[in-house]
Amino acid sequence: KELVIFTRQFATMIDAGLPLVQCLEILSGQGDNKLFNKILKDIKSYVEQGGTFSEALRKHPKVFDDLYVNLVAAGELGGILDTILNRLAVYIEKRVKLKRQVKSALVYPTAILFVAIIVIIVMLTWVIPAFRSMFAEFGGEDQLPGITKFVINVSEGFLDNAIWIALFIAAFSTAIGYSYRQPKGKKFWHKLLLTMPVIGPVMRKIAVARFTRTLGTLLSSGVPILDAMNIVARAAGNVIVEEAIKNTADRIREGRTMAEPLMETKVFPSMVVQMIGVGEQTGALDTMLNKIADFYEDEVDVAVASLTSLLEPLMMVFIGGIVGVILIAMYMPIFEIAGKVQAN
Repeated sequence: KELVIFTRQFATMIDAGLPLVQCLEILSGQGDNKLFNKILKDIKSYVEQGGTFSEALRKHPKVFDDLYVNLVAAGELGGILDTILNRLAVYIEKRVKLKRQVKSALVYPTAILFVAIIVIIVMLTWVIPAFRSMFAEFGGEDQLPGITKFVINVSEGFLDNAIWIALFIAAFSTAIGYSYRQPKGKKFWHKLLLTMPVIGPVMRKIAVARFTRTLGTLLSSGVPILDAMNIVARAAGNVIVEEAIKNTADRIREGRTMAEPLMETKVFPSMVVQMIGVGEQTGALDTMLNKIADFYEDEVDVAVASLTSLLEPLMMVFIGGIVGVILIAMYMPIFEIAGKVQAN
C-alpha cells in the first residue's frame, strides 16, 4: 500500500517539475510507516551524495524489486521518469489485486475445510462420548442401530489413537514443508497446483496475467527483452512458469522469436502464444501483452467468483452430511427408546 501511494505521489511531483531530492524530502515526512520513511530518507541522502535514484533504490531490494529498479533506471535514461512511475503504480495495483485473487482462490476452501475438521473433532471427542454414556445407562450398546455403533466405534478409535493421529499429522505436515523447500519438491507442488482440477485453471490464468502484465510493462518502458525476461522469470511465483520463461529467454538469445519456444513449453495457452506471435510480427508486442493481461485479469475475476460459488455449497454439503450422519446416528436410539416408553 505504501509503495503504491509513494509511487503515485512521486510521479505527480516529478511531473509538476519538483526536484527529485525535494520530492523525497516531502514524501519521507508524510507516511505513517516509520520504516518506509527511514528508507526514503536513506535514498534521499544517497541521491544528495551524487548517486542516481535507481542505484539508491537498488540498495533496498526488500522494498524495491528488480522490476521497479530497472523501470526507474529506464525512466532516468529516457527522461520519462514521471511516465514510468505512473506505469509502475498501475502495475503494482494490478499485482496486489492478483495476489488477493490468489488468496481468495486458496484461502477460502482451506478455511472451510479447517472449520469442518474442527467440527468433526468436537463431535468425535465430546458429543459422541456423551451420548455413549447415556446409551450405557439405558442398557448398553448391544441393541443400538448399526449406524450408531459405527459412529461410536469411530469416536473410540479416534480417542484411543489421538496421540498417534496428532503425531502423524505433525510428521506429514513437516514432510510437506521440507519437500516444498527442496528444488524438486517445490517443482512438484507447483506443477500440482497448475494441474489440479478446479483450482489449476485459475492458477494458470493468474500465471498468464502476471507474466504478460510484467513483461508488457517492462517492454513498454524500454527495458531490453532479455533483461525483461529475466526479471519476469524471477517474479513468476511458480517454478514451472519460471523455467518456461527462462527456456524461452535462452531461445530468444539464440535468435528465435518468443512465440515458438513459448508454445514448446506447453505452459501457456495456445491463444496467448498466437497473440504474442501477432504482436511480434506487427512490432507492437508490449501493447499486445498488456491487452492479454487485461483479458486474463478479467478472466481471473470471473474464475475466482465461479470457484467460490462452486466450493461454498459443496463444502456446506460435505460438512452438513457428516454432521447429519452423526446426529442421526445419535438420535435414532433416543427415538426408539421414546417409542418403547410411549408404547408401554
